[in-house]
Amino acid sequence: MSDLPGFSLGGKVALVTGASSGIGMAIAQGMAAAGAKVVVIGRDEKRLLACAESLGGHHRIAVDITTDDAPARIVAETLETFGALNVLVHAAGIFWPKPFADAPLADFDEQFRVNVRAPYALTQAALPHLRPDGVVIFVSSIAGHVGFPSSTAYCGTKGAIELITKSLAMELAPLGVRVNAIAPGNVHTPMNAGFFESPEYERTMIERTPYGRVGVVEDIAPVAVFLASDAARYIHGESILVDGGWAAQ
Repeated sequence: MSDLPGFSLGGKVALVTGASSGIGMAIAQGMAAAGAKVVVIGRDEKRLLACAESLGGHHRIAVDITTDDAPARIVAETLETFGALNVLVHAAGIFWPKPFADAPLADFDEQFRVNVRAPYALTQAALPHLRPDGVVIFVSSIAGHVGFPSSTAYCGTKGAIELITKSLAMELAPLGVRVNAIAPGNVHTPMNAGFFESPEYERTMIERTPYGRVGVVEDIAPVAVFLASDAARYIHGESILVDGGWAAQ
């Protein structure tokens, strides 16, 4: 019997979008701790610098990932800095909940630009360098598995990511590239901190979560490290729910 595959990311180069805070930053830290060289991507230069420094000086690129020239720039700078690109993590995202009747189309368009179009374009740009043994990880959401009121556009973006994950896995698995997703449940992050300022909101989220607490970013990052490692080499096209049992109800 062959040796069990390991969890180490030593020798690998990981690129993480949305790394200036929240889940993206935790994933970047987890990848670095597992031995990867990490390129962190975000729009806020100051916060991104703090992230890079927390990793011990890994490379950072401050850029708006929705611009047309961003994917080529990100890939080129990653290759110039580290000479390879092995793992691509799409953690950047926005969440703008509004009742459907009041939600402007501009909000719909922007959520799709950030949550769907940008990772789609960056994956295309990275693909030639990910073959023949690369990994793509999308950060989806329980909102791609179950519905939430006042979040129709956001749920639509995450539903799109769920099927992009499956479709890409079918297409890229024969090329040696693994594509999977992580679907976090309610997690304390800067993106949703305003909602959790309400004790009633937090109490409701806890009551609706079978495990009895709201998630933290440290619940998500280890799953990303696992999916990036050789230990997950036979996992293709999956969306791993990390939600304290929410979607199991």
